[in-house]
Amino acid sequence: MDQAPFVHLAVRTSFSLLESMITTKGLTAWCKNQGMPAVAVTDRNNLFGALELSESLAGAGIQPIMAVCFDVTDGAHQETITRLSLYAQNKVGYERLMALSSYAYLDAEDGVPRIHKKYLEEKTDGLIALTGGAEGEIARYLRKGKPAEARAALESLASQFPGRCYVEITRHGSPAEAECEPGLLALAYELDLPIVATHDARFMKALDAEAHDAMMCIANGAYLGQEDRPQVEAQQYLKTDAEMRELFADLPEAIETTAEIAKRCGVRSTKHKPILPNFGDGSRSEIDELKL
Repeated sequence: MDQAPFVHLAVRTSFSLLESMITTKGLTAWCKNQGMPAVAVTDRNNLFGALELSESLAGAGIQPIMAVCFDVTDGAHQETITRLSLYAQNKVGYERLMALSSYAYLDAEDGVPRIHKKYLEEKTDGLIALTGGAEGEIARYLRKGKPAEARAALESLASQFPGRCYVEITRHGSPAEAECEPGLLALAYELDLPIVATHDARFMKALDAEAHDAMMCIANGAYLGQEDRPQVEAQQYLKTDAEMRELFADLPEAIETTAEIAKRCGVRSTKHKPILPNFGDGSRSEIDELKL
């Protein structure tokens, strides 16, 4: 029996401004060349590239998966922000994704988009949730030595997304990942939740790591020799199916789950006629009412 293909579920593109060097054209060509059947783009807090990506990928015979990586806060302080990725299964889920991305910008503090945790509890139909890997709420509790809080947070998320919650495991090479992975796996097995392997790709190939690092310096007003500055790992390039299987050789089920999630998602952004307001027959009385 053939193996299910690995599907990238955490690619960021240039629509995540100054965070990624991956373009729509480049991603489409790469996926086609690799024979990748589907791909999810999880740009940060936005769906800016949804239509462009959908048209490009679908045109090349690749299934686009509508998704967003959200910055989530409980409203207290900047440092409480964690990550959570949501994937649209159908039209209802896609409409909810659009609403949540709008909330992120309407509730932006100091110009930084984010969504309040309460919005995730309102409507979850049609959405699949991934826990955010080492940057998620569960991992944050684990790194702070709070396993009880981590378990409670995962149980809460699983109840909000019944049958649609996956424990996300990443292996980019950071100390934070190594620190929280055992706890994430233990909780997933204990609560009988599926695990999934993702790779937060920010550039096309390994040789682009230095250029991406320079771009992040520009984005954050820092310089290359500065130690305390935002950085990503050199391994965060678009890895092939074979590379991901080797990376997760001890957790093959985490690779297989990526294809499962892709199969559960069946919606994409499409072109349609402009949706304009109804101004009636244009009579003077109607126009006067609109001015009030």
